[in-house]
Amino acid sequence: MSEVKVYERPKSWTPDVSSHYCPGCGHGIAHRLVCETIDELGIQNETIGVASVGCSAMIYDYIYTDFCESPHGRAPAVATGIKTVRPDRVVFTYQGDGDLASIGMGEIVHAAARNTPITVIFINNAIYGMTGGQMAPTTLLGQKATTCPLGRDAAVNGYPIRMSELLATLPSPGFVTRVTVAQPRYVTRAKQAIKKAFQNQIDGKGFSLVEVLSSCPTNWGMRAVESFDWLISSMMPYYPLGVFKDFD
Repeated sequence: MSEVKVYERPKSWTPDVSSHYCPGCGHGIAHRLVCETIDELGIQNETIGVASVGCSAMIYDYIYTDFCESPHGRAPAVATGIKTVRPDRVVFTYQGDGDLASIGMGEIVHAAARNTPITVIFINNAIYGMTGGQMAPTTLLGQKATTCPLGRDAAVNGYPIRMSELLATLPSPGFVTRVTVAQPRYVTRAKQAIKKAFQNQIDGKGFSLVEVLSSCPTNWGMRAVESFDWLISSMMPYYPLGVFKDFD
């Protein structure tokens, strides 16, 4: 019987590089979905990624396309500049919640308001990962972090920000959706959303954002499997999956 390969390394994944992410981190899964999308659309030589600051910054080590590093939170602004001077390129940003929803709030809101034709992959793990587990704008009420060791308190810290819902209220952005990589059945849907977001840009439709609920077992203080279970039981009720706005 001949062998049939059903799973292989994406061609746009940098050769001979292994992931540095913590066991149970969803970044590696999200990276692969972006790579698979690039391969399937045949756009490796036309794609420019913009990495920001945080764990997400390491994406340029793994995806074998042109990349530009931006200051913290400024990836949408840098991507806007690239797309303006090279409208023939497929430009995407890859950002975490501490980056996009905090210091980068202004950049993402105005990129969406302009309907800038870029694709944004937004990883929401409800905490600052690389810098030590501080409370992020998306940290849940009662969730503990190094800067709120007793748990997030709405009276002191305000409420977690639902970025997809917020951006979907703007009249201009065309595709805003939230997915997760917590289980295989959800990964399939996440792949479909990411591919659609890239296809939207290729078709000249405008701004697309895919929010990806992910895990941070190290800073959550959990084992890998436990962290994905917690994501489903605690994050998804507050951050429901679904399409909040679409071009169609």
